[in-house]
Amino acid sequence: MGGLEARWTARAVAQAAQAACLLEVSAPKPGNVCRYADFTDARYEDFLLSAVAIGPAFAAAGRSSVGRTIWRAIRDTRRWVRTNTNLGIVLLLAPLARAALQPGPLRENVGRVLAGLTVEDARLAYAAIRLARPGGLGRAERGDVAEEPRITLLEAMELARERDAIAREYVTGYAITFELGYPALREAWSATRNLSWAIVEAYLRILAQVPDTLIARKRGVESAQEVSRWADQALQAGGIRTPDGREAVSELDRRLRDPGHTLNPGTTADLVTAALFLFLLQDGPGGREAAPSF
Repeated sequence: MGGLEARWTARAVAQAAQAACLLEVSAPKPGNVCRYADFTDARYEDFLLSAVAIGPAFAAAGRSSVGRTIWRAIRDTRRWVRTNTNLGIVLLLAPLARAALQPGPLRENVGRVLAGLTVEDARLAYAAIRLARPGGLGRAERGDVAEEPRITLLEAMELARERDAIAREYVTGYAITFELGYPALREAWSATRNLSWAIVEAYLRILAQVPDTLIARKRGVESAQEVSRWADQALQAGGIRTPDGREAVSELDRRLRDPGHTLNPGTTADLVTAALFLFLLQDGPGGREAAPSF
């Protein structure tokens, strides 16, 4: 996509980041916390508080480094919430927010922001990850977040790309977000005029095509692939657009809610939030009909 000159204010970018978080968690995505379902260690209200907490960090994203935006957003979240609610979201949104506040086409800006990441960005991001204490992280031979980095944040993401879809977004210039998540969200919104349903459909489309790497780390690659097949079956049944499809989505939700939350497609939810961020910037809350232009 090409042509769009970045035209958003710091306030608009911060509001889009916060609204994306609020809308994502409020939609009834199978296997995730939403307004109808909590986890034992994370409640819906925790995610609402987290969305509020990141506002100042993202309002300053245009004049702060990506690493500092990540670190500040997680630090501020931890003042309100004692569990990891938004690390993946913050990691995804920080480069997008900085790119949106620079002149030029948004996706080209994203590439420049990613190429300019530094060792200091990695140091601050690692500190944020340690503060958030995400589950299923494990250890890495190189670029382990428990150690001080000697490589840039982009190089660190390159090392993690096979085991983490968020890292893969950094390396591919946000291929899933721009080429799958955002188009799916926009098409579903156009067809249904129901933003909550559109979010669920975009989530299912990403999950069906991209096995969730959080599940893969917790339960193994085969389990992640099986969950992707279940998501595809729900879409084939009609997804959120038909009664049979909605029953299939409900059944998927029941299958994913194991007591330990090991089948929670949490990375997919983070990717949906990034797509929502683009949707809110490009289309606005009312979902304008202009062709996407970034």
